[in-house]
Amino acid sequence: MDSWVDRNHTAVTGFILLGLTDDPVLRLILSMIILCIYLVTISGNLSIIILIRISSQLHHPMYFFLSHLASADIGFSSTVTPNMLVNFLVETNRISYLGCVTQLGSTAFFGTVECFLLAAMAYDRFVAICNPLLYSTKMSTQVCVKLLIVAYTGGCLNASSFIFSFFSLFFCGPNRVNHFFCDFAPLIELSCFDTTVPTAVPSFSSGSIIVVTVFVIAISYIYILFTILKMRSGKGHHKAFSTCTSHLTAVTLFYGTITFIYVMPKSSYSTDQNKVVSVFYMVVIPMLNPLIYSLRNKEIKGALKRELGRGIFSIDACYFCRIS
Repeated sequence: MDSWVDRNHTAVTGFILLGLTDDPVLRLILSMIILCIYLVTISGNLSIIILIRISSQLHHPMYFFLSHLASADIGFSSTVTPNMLVNFLVETNRISYLGCVTQLGSTAFFGTVECFLLAAMAYDRFVAICNPLLYSTKMSTQVCVKLLIVAYTGGCLNASSFIFSFFSLFFCGPNRVNHFFCDFAPLIELSCFDTTVPTAVPSFSSGSIIVVTVFVIAISYIYILFTILKMRSGKGHHKAFSTCTSHLTAVTLFYGTITFIYVMPKSSYSTDQNKVVSVFYMVVIPMLNPLIYSLRNKEIKGALKRELGRGIFSIDACYFCRIS
């Protein structure tokens, strides 16, 4: 065990991540699947970011937030997935004390940023559908930047609460974390002393963020629903619903898994179930978000076709310039 001795206690200075399974065949299969998912996650989200930056048709608040959501997805997945892949390939996956707190703080930061961005995107849809004449004023560049600052500030504050609580814990016994990353719940179980305060601080911080962002999303969509029901045109109904479908799908997936992991009573599910849901939450959802927004969004599909068309034509033009 990685440790140092201080008077009568042995303090842990490193942890062993037990990972998803001990079966060597299953580990190999999972490593290949998760590697493919990670590569799709990076390429898909990078493509979304690049497309939004280079396509003038996508220079709108909704896609401004979407590009930052894609960045958060890359950071969220990269915090956990590479280390998980290492866990599949080595006999014992050790992580240092500082490495563990860095991973814990990073997951809290990117997860919080994603919550705020999804709330900001819901507010954007509310303004676009319920107050279209005031859209340019209420969703100006200054407003978008302020909402983004709130998202990243909230991420820093929530991450700080987890880091502060982690340093308040004292580990003097087992150092085997029953998870594939340094999640807070299994770390709490390894602490030697009272964990009431260290547990309460991040629980209050995360709970407040979830309640506030869910409230903003719920209120936004209640107003959107009432506005859509007042529309007489069936075409207007379809257009309004089509602009919200992708976002609602992403919100349902993200908050559904958050509810299972952090809100439901721990006695209602096992550690193995928690691991499976965590894989979906931290590895699969960051891959699905760019697919959801690209497959269900006509503007993104149209921008992608235009940019690909320009690329093909520019390549052809260069080729003919050379041969002529």
